[in-house]
Amino acid sequence: MTVTPPRAEGGGTTAGPGDKALLPGARAASRDAAAEEAAGAAASSSGPGSGAAPGAGGGVAPPTRGFLARATLVTAVLSIAGALLGLGRDQALAHLFGAGTETDAFLVAWTVPEVAATLLIEDGMAFVLVPAFSLAVARRARGAGTDPVRALVASTLPRIALVLVGVCALLIAGAPYLVAGLAPGLPDPGLAVDCTRLTATCVLSFGLAGYCSAALRAHRRFLAPAAIYVAYNTGIITSMFVLGGRWGVRSAAVGVAVGGCLMVAAQTPALVRQLFGRRRPATAAAATTTPSPSPSPSPSPASASASEAARPENGEATGGEDPATGRSVTHAVNLALVTPVLLFALCRQSQVLIERYLASNLPSGAISHLNYAQKVAQIPMTLSLMLCTVTFPVLAQALAEGDTERARDRVERDVSIAACIVLLGAAAVFACAPQIIQLLFQRGAFTAQDTAATATVMRVYSAGLLGHTLVGALVRTYFSAGRPTWYPLAAMTAGIVATSWIGAATVGAWGVCGIAAANATGITLTAALLLSGMNERRSVPIRTRRVVHELSKPVRAAVLAAVAGSLCASRLDSPGAALFTGGLAVSVVYVLLLRLLGVQAVAPAFRTALRSVTRRLPHARSR
Repeated sequence: MTVTPPRAEGGGTTAGPGDKALLPGARAASRDAAAEEAAGAAASSSGPGSGAAPGAGGGVAPPTRGFLARATLVTAVLSIAGALLGLGRDQALAHLFGAGTETDAFLVAWTVPEVAATLLIEDGMAFVLVPAFSLAVARRARGAGTDPVRALVASTLPRIALVLVGVCALLIAGAPYLVAGLAPGLPDPGLAVDCTRLTATCVLSFGLAGYCSAALRAHRRFLAPAAIYVAYNTGIITSMFVLGGRWGVRSAAVGVAVGGCLMVAAQTPALVRQLFGRRRPATAAAATTTPSPSPSPSPSPASASASEAARPENGEATGGEDPATGRSVTHAVNLALVTPVLLFALCRQSQVLIERYLASNLPSGAISHLNYAQKVAQIPMTLSLMLCTVTFPVLAQALAEGDTERARDRVERDVSIAACIVLLGAAAVFACAPQIIQLLFQRGAFTAQDTAATATVMRVYSAGLLGHTLVGALVRTYFSAGRPTWYPLAAMTAGIVATSWIGAATVGAWGVCGIAAANATGITLTAALLLSGMNERRSVPIRTRRVVHELSKPVRAAVLAAVAGSLCASRLDSPGAALFTGGLAVSVVYVLLLRLLGVQAVAPAFRTALRSVTRRLPHARSR
């Protein structure tokens, strides 16, 4: 299949298949590349902030550096807001219910939304549907008579919804068996069963939310998808405070169900506008977006080429229903492609299942300590992957087109920037873990002993944050080329086996710290395997040695910054002052060392982001 993005601002077109080596998944589509390039040039919108919906004669927003910076800014701001509300949710849970038997029971039920979010929002659904919708949007820009985007929705959404309803019903009916399998040593399984039946409803709501997010991101609309966790956490926090006195920790499970519905509601209007907004004829769009350079009323060469390319060949109709085009769009979501993606996402999330299974046999509160530590430690990872979320549709287009050079540069740049950001966060988490946990959670039912235990676990978790970030950044490339691949699943399986064995061997002696160390080791192994497997046959042939060498620089800087920050923070008794001093020391030492070591990847991105702050954010419209 072929997806050709519009021309980048400032001239320069994407080279055709004859100019660059094609990836294996794109060779079959090479015959369409030139036609779609001409059509995309004629039908593209005037810029990344064009108000015209795709399908209104406008193409996909040009993936310029400024556009990516503005999109990342919007996504990051709303993601930070969602993360802060997530912290507020965890603070409310700790304040109202502490870190004891009740909270452990809810956190076992919380496994369902955690797994569902990975499968249906963050990884599985996105890896499958973003490339498919990107292709459909590109074909829609050709002015097809039958809308390929609507055809894709009509062929996939009813089936996906039916499967989600079935899985949801199965989880509700089998909740007692699920709880027994997840946490056999739980003191109060009945409470966990009640909470699980409530949280099981999120399978349907998360699936629909993930579907909407994938479709909107492919249309380069990032505002509504980035806001879903704001809506989700708002629902949970409200439910806990309104219903907590009457229903106890079950109120948090009710909040999960309500929050899932709010995630869908936050995106539905934007998606409806993309699907059913008014469409202009392709010829009119070409006339308005690609003016002729001469005063002659004759059509420009670009318009003529686009019109010729858009004509059906051999009597075929254009759009999503014809045999050539329709099959190309819907092929991206067939079973052979979906299966390895979903299995990978499920395998990755099984790390949480292993942790809670092992911790269920430890003293009361162990599951809670692991949960609070993991939630806080993963905030730097979430922020570091914001750029990868925005550039995923760009990467999918480059891979589908077969432009290996553009895909390689995009992956290497994303990995470098994400690693620098997450390592700064990891150093700060390690240096100031006790102060962070004390300020966030130590009130109400959450005691000083809980703070000490959680901070120790969080420091161990910080060692695996780079591995988590690399897995999140690299695995997208394996699932973006429109062909099935099982290598990521094999790499993740190796990491899960390592997590299981190390966790089982160390939990008796080290308790929750042994479980956290197993998590960090397993995910780091998976990241190393994914990085070493990046080649033309499986994914993108990046320059692995160069990438590893560049990654070693921020790793060294982070280790020294963490030591310096920890020493500074330990000299002050006030948690607020200690956090400020330690965080400042980490930041100063880390930035200075990056400069001394010659790390150059982050500076251009920061300069572009600064230039974009004062600009209008047109792409952020929810239309």
